[in-house]
Amino acid sequence: MHMDDLAWQASNFGGLAPRSVDFLLEHGHLELVIQAAAERGEWFCAEGAVEELCRAGEFGRALKVMEPFVAIGWPTALWAKADILLRSGRPQEALDLARPDAAGGASKSEWHDFARLLAKAGRPDEAVDLLVPHIDGWWTLSVLVEITEGLDRDEQVLELIAPHADSARHARGESRWNHPFSNAQELQAQVLERAGHTDDAIRILGQDIAGRHYLTQNTLAAYAGLLARHGRLDELRELATGQNAHTVLDVYAGALRDHGRAEEAETVMREAIAADDWVGYRAWLSSALLQDGRLDDAIVVAEPGFGWYDCSNLLAPLVYPLLHRPEELLHLVEHPSVVPHHDHEEFQHWWRALALAGLGRVDEAIALAEADPRPWTDPRIVKADLLSTAGHLDAAAAELRALGTIKAREELCKVLVRQGRAAEAIAVHPTAAEQRAAKPKPEPIPLGENGYSLEPPF
Repeated sequence: MHMDDLAWQASNFGGLAPRSVDFLLEHGHLELVIQAAAERGEWFCAEGAVEELCRAGEFGRALKVMEPFVAIGWPTALWAKADILLRSGRPQEALDLARPDAAGGASKSEWHDFARLLAKAGRPDEAVDLLVPHIDGWWTLSVLVEITEGLDRDEQVLELIAPHADSARHARGESRWNHPFSNAQELQAQVLERAGHTDDAIRILGQDIAGRHYLTQNTLAAYAGLLARHGRLDELRELATGQNAHTVLDVYAGALRDHGRAEEAETVMREAIAADDWVGYRAWLSSALLQDGRLDDAIVVAEPGFGWYDCSNLLAPLVYPLLHRPEELLHLVEHPSVVPHHDHEEFQHWWRALALAGLGRVDEAIALAEADPRPWTDPRIVKADLLSTAGHLDAAAAELRALGTIKAREELCKVLVRQGRAAEAIAVHPTAAEQRAAKPKPEPIPLGENGYSLEPPF
């Protein structure tokens, strides 16, 4: 284990990935996760075990789990150890361990993290003093607001934000679209709100919105959220009309639902669709109808968008909430309006096969997957997954063992855990080194004279 290995694991979810670790912990296999962290250098096992141990108050064991990763000098592990020390009531040790190099070798993010640590350690004045000389843009200002929440520093923070918010108000009129504090107005409203000055927050930010003295749609959305949280529905309705509708009409409709006015919210969105058939309106309404158990109505609303491409396609947002509800999923994917479009054919086959397997119709599911002219992954892994979904764990394990690839061993690990064979599951799972060696090396991309790719994606 060395830093390069750990960095690869962290950036590629290598080794036992977070979801696999969570699955092991949910099934009560903490000791095996600790063992995997120690013996295999599994970073996500170490993270998961430390969190579980800290929740149980076993801070000494948590430190022992993290120590080998700290010993090789990996910064992420060092910060994790500092967090353990802080949670165990040893704040000074945590601060001494994590204090960045004052000589200039530390990054801005490291100073931000140290300010967070100071605030958690009960030293908010030092945290604020650390950041104030370095407030040069939206990021540091956001961290300042974040770390001071609940620490009785709101008046001080408001004084620091005020000149930046005022400058941002004038930036649009001066065509300074790249203003470094484009979020200052919404941060000012956020601090006013949490300080108990909600009326001031609404008044000041409302004046900015009305006069179009703001830079980004995020500020408009922040004002809509502020109105919604405080039940100012009349003002929110007025905001959500006209040119702002695409940004905030969903906030208004959501606020109506939160206040028990779901029928009115539906009417508002249907009227918007009739006037301006924008994908965002259909996406919101179809999802809301699905939440209310009205799948057929949701299909009717979303159907015109089933043929649109990429993130505008409205079929997937209906499918994913139903992945563990096979009867409704099958009803959706077999609906006459649901047909393959563009390059999405393979997803429709996968969805239908999964629904059939979930209903116990595994032979039909496998036949459908095997008939797919463009399988979405190795057909044998697909077959094993469908067997597992249908509860045929022994058959799924046999398929995956026979295949024996890196991906098959990852899937076999999950099946074995479900069978109560966690130690075997971890042993069969490929190590991070095996995964890394099997990862295909990218082909070199030819570049033009301007340095950009000559092949898509450009």
